[in-house]
Amino acid sequence: MTAVYTPIESEFCSAEEELAYDRWLREKVAASLVKADDPQTPRYSTDEVMRRMDAIVQAAQTRHASSRLA
Repeated sequence: MTAVYTPIESEFCSAEEELAYDRWLREKVAASLVKADDPQTPRYSTDEVMRRMDAIVQAAQTRHASSRLA
């Protein structure tokens, strides 16, 4: 019989689902750590990330404003 968990106990429907998610998450984290340790992985300062994000937000706002006028 499969146990049914309430959302307070678990967000998964079964122990098998929980194990599969745990395995998937651990694989993703391991791959990310390998990538982070790779000297070929690009590095960006916080200022550079903020500059790029500001440009993306500004472009989206411009598109949104022009679509409202049309």
